[in-house]
This record gives sequence, structure tokens and C-alpha cells, in this order.
Amino acid sequence: MRPIIIFYTWYLLGLALSVACVVCVCVWSSKWRGGFAWNGSGLQFNWHPVLMVTGLVVLYGNGAVLYRVPLTWGQNKLPWKLLHAALMLLALILSIVGLCAVFDFHNANKTPNLYSLHSWIGIAATALFAIQWVAGLAVFLLPCSPISLRILLKPVHVWMGGSILSLSIAACISGINEKLFFVLKGNTNGTLPYNALPPEAVLANSLGVLIVAFGMVVFLILSNHKWQRPDSRPEDMAYTPLLQEESE
Repeated sequence: MRPIIIFYTWYLLGLALSVACVVCVCVWSSKWRGGFAWNGSGLQFNWHPVLMVTGLVVLYGNGAVLYRVPLTWGQNKLPWKLLHAALMLLALILSIVGLCAVFDFHNANKTPNLYSLHSWIGIAATALFAIQWVAGLAVFLLPCSPISLRILLKPVHVWMGGSILSLSIAACISGINEKLFFVLKGNTNGTLPYNALPPEAVLANSLGVLIVAFGMVVFLILSNHKWQRPDSRPEDMAYTPLLQEESE
């Protein structure tokens, strides 16, 4: 029973951090950056951090740990595969819309695209995410895919998933830092400088810490082999729930 309690403690912590990340990025964009619009102004840019944090980090991370929830082990795997794919697709869509928001904003304001390290990492993460989703759909959901191919590619799929999450976290925290340097310039735009640590900087820095903390919880759950879903039986058969295994 103790492993179950430990798992759900970390899992609930991850969910709490997820909510905190989304709340913080929404408050930052709405309270300090003026809100949202889709008109080529800075208000359109505000969609970018909200959608990227929500999609590329929060939904992606929660989708990655879905198979680790012990209550899913004693059930047919197909519905959970579909839910996993749906969560990842939603995360990918939000990420693409977030990229569209910033590209459209840059083009409307004659700002160059893809010149910063943040943008390179973000594009790499989103592109790999798209490839990962399509490959996962073809290999793990289509019935014509041979089991031998699934067994061969599963470690690659898992490794790539962790790599994408790492890139996503790096892109988000570098983007937060880059944005703060742009907007907190001191007397030139009526704000306190970043190095004075005004309230906006405190909130945005806290958002970065929450994103890192969420990623650490996700990686902790994924790295614990005791929390892996048993794969020793055919997929059309029910797995033995963890609670039942402990009672036998």
C-alpha cells in the first residue's frame, strides 16, 4: 500500500504544480502585460507564453505520466492510449497556435523571427513533438502496426518524450527571462529595471521555478520503474491492478 500512497503524493503534487503554472502565466499576461487580443499588438503576443506553458509543458507532462497511474493498470489499455494521444494532440495544437501568435506579432511589427536561442529551442521542441505524435499514432495505435515494431520503438518513444519535455522546459524558462529583459528596462518605459526585482519579475521568476519543479516531478514519476505499467501480457488482456498484486 505504501508505494501507492507515495505515487499519488507525487502525482497530486504534479497536478497542483500544473494548476499553479497555468494560473501564474495567465495572471502575468493579464495583469502586468495588459490582457489578450489577436490584432498584431503586444496583446496578441500574450497568447504565446500562456499557450506554450499550458500545451508544451503542462498538458504534455500530464499526458506523459498517464500510463503510470496504478488505477489504469487493471483496465483495457486502448482507452488510455486514446486519452494519451488526445491529450498530446491538444498540447500540440495549443503549442502551434502559440507559435502562430508570436510569428504573427513579429511579422506585424517588423521584428525578425527565429534569431534567439529561446526561439531555436522552442521550434525544435515543437517540431520533435509533432514528429513524435505522428510516429506514435502510426506505430502504437494503428492496428496494422506489427508488435515487433512496437517493442523495438517503445524505448525510443519514451526517450524522445523525455527529451521533448526537457527542451520545452528550457524554452519556457529562457523565454520568460528574455521577455523580462525586454519589458523591464527601467525609466525608458516607465517600469522598474529587472535587477530591482519588481513584483512582475518576482511572479515571472516564480513561474519559471514552478515549471522546473513540475518537470522534476514528472521525471521522478517516469524514472521510477516500480510505477511502470506491466507490459508482459498481450494488450487485449486486462492487467492485474497493483493493489491486487500486493494483496496476493
